[in-house]
Amino acid sequence: MISRRKFLERSAAVCAASALPLDTFAFAKGTEEDPLRWVDPRIGTGGHGHCFPGAALPFGMVQLSPDTFNNEWDWCSGYHVSDSSIMGFSHTHLSGTGCGDLLDFLVMAGTGDAHIVPGDRSNPDAGYRSRFDHADEVMEPGYYSVLLKDYKVRAELTATERTGFHRYTFPASDKAYLILDLQHGYGPGAGLCDSAELRQLAPDTLAGGRRTSAWGKNRHAYFTLKVSKRPERIVYFIDDKEVAAPTGTEELKGKNVKCVLYFKTKANERILVKTGISGVDAEGAGKNLAAETTSWEFDKVRKDARETWRKQISKIKATSANETHKRIFYTALYHLSLGPTLFDDVDGRYRGMDNEIHSLATGEHHFSTFSLWDTFRAAHPTFTLIEKQRVPLFMNTLIRMSEQSPKGMPVWPLMSTETGTMTGYHSAAVISEACSKGFTGIDYEKAYGLMMKRAMHEDYRGLGYYRTLNYIPADKEEESVSKTFEYCYDDWSIAHVAHKLGKSDDAAMLVKRSGNYRNYYDASTGFMRPKLEDGSWTTPFRPIDMGHTKKWRDYTESNAWQATFGIQHDPAGLIEILGGRESFVKRLDGLFTAPSDLPEDAPPDIAGMVGQYAHGNEPSHHISYLYVYAGAPYKTQARVRSLLETMYADQPNGMQGNEDVGQMSAWYILSALGFYPVDPVSGNYVLGSGLFENAVVELGGGKKLEIVVERKDPAHQYVQAFSLNGKPQQKVWFHHSDIVEGGKLVITMGPEPNTTLGADVAAIPPSLKLA
Repeated sequence: MISRRKFLERSAAVCAASALPLDTFAFAKGTEEDPLRWVDPRIGTGGHGHCFPGAALPFGMVQLSPDTFNNEWDWCSGYHVSDSSIMGFSHTHLSGTGCGDLLDFLVMAGTGDAHIVPGDRSNPDAGYRSRFDHADEVMEPGYYSVLLKDYKVRAELTATERTGFHRYTFPASDKAYLILDLQHGYGPGAGLCDSAELRQLAPDTLAGGRRTSAWGKNRHAYFTLKVSKRPERIVYFIDDKEVAAPTGTEELKGKNVKCVLYFKTKANERILVKTGISGVDAEGAGKNLAAETTSWEFDKVRKDARETWRKQISKIKATSANETHKRIFYTALYHLSLGPTLFDDVDGRYRGMDNEIHSLATGEHHFSTFSLWDTFRAAHPTFTLIEKQRVPLFMNTLIRMSEQSPKGMPVWPLMSTETGTMTGYHSAAVISEACSKGFTGIDYEKAYGLMMKRAMHEDYRGLGYYRTLNYIPADKEEESVSKTFEYCYDDWSIAHVAHKLGKSDDAAMLVKRSGNYRNYYDASTGFMRPKLEDGSWTTPFRPIDMGHTKKWRDYTESNAWQATFGIQHDPAGLIEILGGRESFVKRLDGLFTAPSDLPEDAPPDIAGMVGQYAHGNEPSHHISYLYVYAGAPYKTQARVRSLLETMYADQPNGMQGNEDVGQMSAWYILSALGFYPVDPVSGNYVLGSGLFENAVVELGGGKKLEIVVERKDPAHQYVQAFSLNGKPQQKVWFHHSDIVEGGKLVITMGPEPNTTLGADVAAIPPSLKLA
């Protein structure tokens, strides 16, 4: 198993006037508030957030953004707020991941004699990179701008789904230039480029592609690039040595291919660049370019991008006087909408997981960048609320991947590659959630066969032991405890599909097997403890440790503290083995009050510590809601409110840990609205402590979920009463079916706990129950 950390261990003023102000495209006076005013792409670009600040559309293929550095963990997105120079602007970026890749087809503008290497951050003058000031940056959804101080060039970026659009405003120069660097990418060895090719299609048009093996092995990317002004000349380089220009259909080939386009410019002259990209071939990139960017009207494309984002961000409308909360919330919705990413061409072709070219049926789309170990928890459940048209497209993509991939069910697919990063195979979880929630247009029979092949037959990362021993031995498989828990959840998920398809025997077997987590409970220590093949416990054992040996870890980016509360599908069973409700509540309190000590080999992913709770890493995300299952929902309410206030900030360093392609944001979105899916596939949502006085969630098809919070003071965090669709409730949870056709939640809140609401056994959310 490739963990995120293990992968990394391996591996001028006048010009500024061209950047239009934000209110150029603002709402007309008298209309409702523009939610885009609250989106701040700077959030997450510092600390360990790993977010990029550049231009993209919701779920788009292109992420056109500045690169400040292209190696080391905190530069997984190519950008970090701590830097003061920019290498250039590449067309593909990952949002919030713990592993780095992409950064395809870097373009950089300059003046004078061009360097052909980027240079070092400590000495920008040695390369083509340029110093910049954050005060000169403009960031908004679908647009980015910065002044390249060393060259006095204003760079502006916007995008369509499959194309990146640049506008560079130059000073007067006889040697203005644009560099195209095909070697640039993420990682040591200049992005681990295996091969690249470049050809000139016309005086103003270049095309080519490359194969890389950074995180995703043998990953293919292609482009077609046009400039608005014919260059005076183009100089080509292979291995940083000038070579003759290609003629006719000739291609330049190598691992390090670059070119420099030279121009003569007047003061404030603008040169525009538009680039189509494709995973299929350069011709496909050209078709994408021709279809999506038909003119040189940069401002129109920017305006269209902004309007697309306005529609996306308006899917949830939240009312609050707290501007910080709104800024964090709407930026979270923005980050959530950056992935998965489109991965098909306008002609319907895409590169599959078998590295072959396939064609889609009319109306279908193919996607990439599924961070499933993270996103099955809250991001995909949020999609089932606000992305009802996209959910079947996402699921059909995962099914196609399962069919085409030699590695079977997707784990962490990136473009046409399977990275294999993280544990479990949670494509099964998100497909099963869609099935459980009644989404149509998905071939569940086909999906079921593919899921059962993995669950019942493939000897995948300890699954053989899981099936025969009902646990995975720590002396036979790394991260054995976490893998078993993830397989338990995947079994539970697949059981829902079996149930829906009438396969009752399979469903019963899978539900029973999803209880395998029980085999790790050591009553003598009170923790989930690794076990050897002979049935004995591992030694030595400390609950803060990652594992019992330096050979490998027994837990995935967690320890026994977090793993002990890592059961999402069967809280009732977990409460039972921990001694019942009262004992469980004390143990859960202890998680949050224990010393935050971690061993020296703990990965940096374990962040955002509250005791031994780690909000910066996904296995902890449901834990604060478990009090509800023990009849103490008021403790969930207090803890969730504290996490909302302390784990997020409207600053570049505003996230605890990686953003993780929307999951860190989704936790905030749902928790700020007042509920969370502890067990996503069940369709149940558990109440927490919402931040907003009123919110409206657009469910699609004209249906809405309205959330009304009645309280005298925003500081009131405890639920006093709960009404669902006009009916008072004694429980503090609801099901997806209660709201899918539209619904209304009315939550009355006060300053003191209501210790009786949701305390009765009959009011507890169900565990291990197939709907």
